[in-house]
Amino acid sequence: MSQSVVWRASVLHFLEDPAKQQGSEDAWEFFEDGALLVEDGLITRCGPSDQVFKNLPAGTEIKDLTGRFLIPGFIDTHVHYPQLEVLAGCGVQLLDWLNQYTFPAEQKFADEQYASEIAQFFLDQCLSHGTTTALVFGTVAPQSVDAFFQQAHQRNLRMIAGKVMMDRNAPDYLLDTPQSSYEDSKALINRWHNKGRLSYAVTPRFAPTSSSEQLHMAGRLLREHDGLYLHTHLSENPKEIDWVQELFPDSKHYVDVYDQHGLLGPRSVFAHSVHLCDHSWQRMGSSGSSIAFCPGSNLFLGSGLFNLNRAKAHGIPTGLGTDVGGGTNLCLLNTMKDAYQVSQLREETISPLQAFYLATLGGARALHLDDKIGSFRTGNEADFLVLNPAATPMLQFRTEKTKTLEELLGVLMVMGDDRVIEKTIIMGQEA
Repeated sequence: MSQSVVWRASVLHFLEDPAKQQGSEDAWEFFEDGALLVEDGLITRCGPSDQVFKNLPAGTEIKDLTGRFLIPGFIDTHVHYPQLEVLAGCGVQLLDWLNQYTFPAEQKFADEQYASEIAQFFLDQCLSHGTTTALVFGTVAPQSVDAFFQQAHQRNLRMIAGKVMMDRNAPDYLLDTPQSSYEDSKALINRWHNKGRLSYAVTPRFAPTSSSEQLHMAGRLLREHDGLYLHTHLSENPKEIDWVQELFPDSKHYVDVYDQHGLLGPRSVFAHSVHLCDHSWQRMGSSGSSIAFCPGSNLFLGSGLFNLNRAKAHGIPTGLGTDVGGGTNLCLLNTMKDAYQVSQLREETISPLQAFYLATLGGARALHLDDKIGSFRTGNEADFLVLNPAATPMLQFRTEKTKTLEELLGVLMVMGDDRVIEKTIIMGQEA
């Protein structure tokens, strides 16, 4: 039996990047008294409530949420689910942080029961923080990815994940080999890729922990299977970049390492990309690769300030990543605030409208999923959030004094947290 529900509230979604159409409202649609009609998990109408309510299908359930905001679900383009327990690991920068915090934590995920418990908690937290889709690192243990996908599939979530490929420069207990990483990844692809709303990402941790042979195996997987993602790290920290040059002396630069192994392309997502040379920016743009902008992690680990304007100038699709556990919070509202602060330091201010775009449609475009999620276009999957601008007394006090949509979004971005996320809706159902 067909199920239809109409949600009435203020409705906001994006059609384009506001930064490309400054001074124009054509980049978004905002209906102060709006409504969203969802039928069998898909968006079928979005607009002013008086229009959406005309000739509703018989038996349509009405949910009146006047005073609330409906926006597409947040999209986290880079996060590590096994790193929840090392959140707020203070005192070190990237390379020491991996050895001191990350690697010991990831060792535990060879135990599938443990991995399943953490995956369940991680996904519950994602939903309570408003994240409906994420590009997720597992660990080197294939059990970590099986556990994650099992939990995501049970929740009918659109998620992307992959097994870490790592055959050197890490503790022995976390190393695989080029051949075993290929075989384990291939088995996971066969089990999970395109099952329900799931997709697989070939996931070398980063160039320093993969031999050239293993990176070639990663490229082989991409060639052998349609629709896979490539997910890794790039140019996060200056010491890391120097190390890459030592390990790959024949490369022109860090991007060239991945390029030589066939890893750039339209479904390749590179986290961080903080320190890129001119040729690297050009090659990222010409290859159609995407970037996950992780401002919270970059600030916390002292990695540097990402240049969003350069990414835009080269047409590189860019989304936001929490990068937990280098990042300090799963809520993309906090990540938006961090992105704003990074842009302020670069004297290239991100507007609140652009920040919300990056967390929704921008993230969907970076993952090549904007035909399915990220906006309220007819036919898209009904993954969305109910935001409460009066979630706390202080927020209510402040939001009641806002005069424009952009000012309201700025308050939510700077002062908001997971308490603002009143409901998370997955394929039309409350999570």
